[in-house]
Amino acid sequence: MRRTRPRIFREGGSSTKIIQTRRHFLVGAAAAGAAGFLGSTTGSRAEPPPETTTVRLANGLAGSCWAPQFVAQDLLRAEGFTDVRYVVPDWDKDMLQDTSVWMTRGEIDFDWQFVPVTIAMIEAGIPVKILVGLHSGCLELMAHEGISKITDLKGKRVGVDSWHWAARVFLSLMTAYVGLDPNSDFEWVESKELGLEAGSLKLFANGKIDAFLGTTPQPQMLRARKIGHSILDTKIDRPWSHFYCCTLAASGDYASKYPVATKRVLRAILKSIDLCGSAPQAVARQLVDRGLADNYELLAQSLTGIGYDRWRDFDTDDAIRFYTLRMREVGMSKANPIDIIAHGTNWQFLNEIKRELKT
Repeated sequence: MRRTRPRIFREGGSSTKIIQTRRHFLVGAAAAGAAGFLGSTTGSRAEPPPETTTVRLANGLAGSCWAPQFVAQDLLRAEGFTDVRYVVPDWDKDMLQDTSVWMTRGEIDFDWQFVPVTIAMIEAGIPVKILVGLHSGCLELMAHEGISKITDLKGKRVGVDSWHWAARVFLSLMTAYVGLDPNSDFEWVESKELGLEAGSLKLFANGKIDAFLGTTPQPQMLRARKIGHSILDTKIDRPWSHFYCCTLAASGDYASKYPVATKRVLRAILKSIDLCGSAPQAVARQLVDRGLADNYELLAQSLTGIGYDRWRDFDTDDAIRFYTLRMREVGMSKANPIDIIAHGTNWQFLNEIKRELKT
């Protein structure tokens, strides 16, 4: 079968609204809210230009926790990148896969991804390097009336869009943590359908499943319609709220060949995270104005709730240890957390940026 390459949206392209705007993003309240971080581009010492001016990011959903990747567009240009690409998958081939597949095939340079998925990549020998923990949670376990806690899922129907997506991994870890067997104590219902308002959300809204793990902005959408309620929120419920749920990982090849570029990408992403955390309403308005999101209210709610301010405080090694051990408990991994940290992380760039912030 002939392999179809993923489409790539480039700045100035005519086929997408994502890159069509020429306006600067760093305006108004958003820039003011992050002024402390945006004051310096390269720290106290001069920094060489990036070894490459191209960077490829996954074209995820701007209305989700991925919003900072799109906010970073102008920041990446300011860091010297003239060819910022947002890679769109071949949906016929990749509809029910996550972005780790694109990273594995070498089609993106940086992957904004759930910690357990990246751990599985590292264990499988995929050359990636985790650079930073991004935020503390964007997932909520939504359930219908009569279900008030995770143990109530016993004997119920639990939805998942794809068996290969991270939602199944997270749900398995969450249910096993409270003593349920994710292989036998409830019925998995795989929708095999993609879309914010399709798949598990649609099944849930129609009463065909009892619960599912929703990612931002799905829980906000359901609350607006007064459908179901949250029985676990990774932003506030322990132990999940005490660990990063998402990290930014770089292709090992990109990080080793282009260390200056890697640091600049990371700095742009961290600046954009600060923008989303300090001025969520302004960011939401800009993303809607740029055609990257449709519903301002839902996006503003989503950005306000995500713990973007925690990238300075949490320890990513702690998250790796926590999730690796949980994955071992359910038979999803045989890895030793020490090996994952040793072979799959690189804190050099983050430590340099943190030092810059103190100067």
